[in-house]
Amino acid sequence: MSPGIALAYKSCQKFSRVSCVVAIVLISILNLARVELNISVQLIIALSALALGIPHGAVDHLVALPSRPRSRLIIYMGIYVVLAACAVAFIAHWATLGFQLVLIMSGLHFGFGDASFKNEELEYSGKERNSLATEIIFAIPAGFIALLLPLTNSQTASALARINEDIVNWAGGYSHLLRMATLTTALLSLGCLALLKKFDLALDLLLLLLLGLLTPPLITFAIYFGCWHAIRHTARLIPKLHKAQNLADAHDLWGALRAAVFPGLYALIGTVCTAAILMVFSPTNFSSSLLWSTLVLVWALTVPHMLTTARFDFSALGSAAK
Repeated sequence: MSPGIALAYKSCQKFSRVSCVVAIVLISILNLARVELNISVQLIIALSALALGIPHGAVDHLVALPSRPRSRLIIYMGIYVVLAACAVAFIAHWATLGFQLVLIMSGLHFGFGDASFKNEELEYSGKERNSLATEIIFAIPAGFIALLLPLTNSQTASALARINEDIVNWAGGYSHLLRMATLTTALLSLGCLALLKKFDLALDLLLLLLLGLLTPPLITFAIYFGCWHAIRHTARLIPKLHKAQNLADAHDLWGALRAAVFPGLYALIGTVCTAAILMVFSPTNFSSSLLWSTLVLVWALTVPHMLTTARFDFSALGSAAK
């Protein structure tokens, strides 16, 4: 039990929920007023969300190897970079297949990361963790709602075309089937969570469902990635970083968050610069937009990032299974 860290988790959970509600309300008001967000404005918001979310995945080396010899750190970073570089080349060359694989990986990463976040928050609060079955019931729909609902939205084609025309038909002829399967799974999971009296998880799932149904695709992505996934993952970094943990124990919430975010700010600058360089020196694969170049880099970095964080997610799942 750690009250300071538990407070950080609860504060980040509250922030993500409030962000979700504010987005839903604002978009609903704009719809009632018959005001439509220009696609360019949505792209800018999406790019800003990417920028907001990049630092949370840039401290994997500090988390995975907190006090290991420099030689092991160099090996780890070398493997990390090689995996990311291979992923960049793969996605750039096979855009559609790369996009599909990234969706599967991201859905699992998002869903089980969110479930692990909740279990860790319960543990630091001195409460009983959710069972493995409960985590799976929540994780599968939670991870894919914010991906598949926006991508199967009728407004998505124009947004994807502005990013990269090669991924417009990523779902082939199965777009409607994927949408119905996602909605059905989410509703069934909501029912199961309600029966299990896991109302906290049910609330998160409901908010994600409404976000995916009521907001434009790029806005859904922006709010989920920047204000939900990234902020919750940042909270999970606090107990793994010594300085951040000490600040959290002293109930300095903002200090703890800054200590968790600051080490990853270099990645934001590096990603933007690298994306711009790719557009200049490899125009065939990266000339469509800055957002596409940035997305390719973020998706590529997701591969080693997901492998690193999976260890902690499986640890949380393992604890729940005991």
